[in-house]
Amino acid sequence: MTMADGLNPGALAAAEGGDAAGRPAVAPEPGLERGTTPTDQAIYQRLVSAIMDQRLAPNTKLAEDHLAQVFGVSRTRIRPVLARLAGERIVTLTPNRGARVALPGEREAREVFETRRLIEPRLLALFVQRQTPARVAELAACIDGEEAARRAGDRHRAIRCSGDFHLVLARHAGHETLGRILQEMVSRTSLVLMAWGPLASVGDAAAPAEVAPAAHAPGCHCHAPGCHCQAHRALLDAIRLRDAGMAQRLMHEHLDQIEATLDFRATAADAHPLAGVFKDASHSLIDSPAVLHKRAGA
Repeated sequence: MTMADGLNPGALAAAEGGDAAGRPAVAPEPGLERGTTPTDQAIYQRLVSAIMDQRLAPNTKLAEDHLAQVFGVSRTRIRPVLARLAGERIVTLTPNRGARVALPGEREAREVFETRRLIEPRLLALFVQRQTPARVAELAACIDGEEAARRAGDRHRAIRCSGDFHLVLARHAGHETLGRILQEMVSRTSLVLMAWGPLASVGDAAAPAEVAPAAHAPGCHCHAPGCHCQAHRALLDAIRLRDAGMAQRLMHEHLDQIEATLDFRATAADAHPLAGVFKDASHSLIDSPAVLHKRAGA
């Protein structure tokens, strides 16, 4: 059943285990066994993962009581996690209105890519110096995983593998400070691409074949059917050759190409319930606008 079937929220909730006020029955968050209490870090990481996988859209309302039910903790445990996310500009906190997933504007989006162009080539050069066969294989696995997920139409897994390519580079570069900054930038890039990036999704047969291979998010998210992650593969080739200069040039080009896909003429659609954010939950626990774009002239 869905709300589109004509049931009001209260009737839907009552029919599937909720209450008459419309509050849904709650299933535990995936990866958390019943009777166990997640750490604050685990809650934080699950929320970040949902954003990086583009399962939580910009401007999604993050109600403390709903999140507390999902994770089986008190609201007082949720608040510091949301505060931490707000400090990283991934969530916005508004007095008397609560928390929402951040909706970056054009200026912020440009700053995110400028920051990545400043730090990511340096991390890449450090990775080249410190590379081992195992670390290179880890990068290759990210590319292979993304391509396999795209062929299977698994959009969220493709996005995760793509972002992981950049995070693996940072993790093995040996620069903790820049690596931590990049992790935040990759999450914010996901928000930017959800809000202002290409409309077509991974595995969407209706996606136009002429979409450039540069249309990726947050790392190399190919949206056109049959598109391959040429940017990441070219980077991997340069790394294997231990050519740091070439790798840095390719990274600059890669980030420039992603930024070039942004369209700030897009507008967000009205809010509607977002189902299945947490796969094991039997109902949506978070209201989301899902950032469906209305292109000029579309």
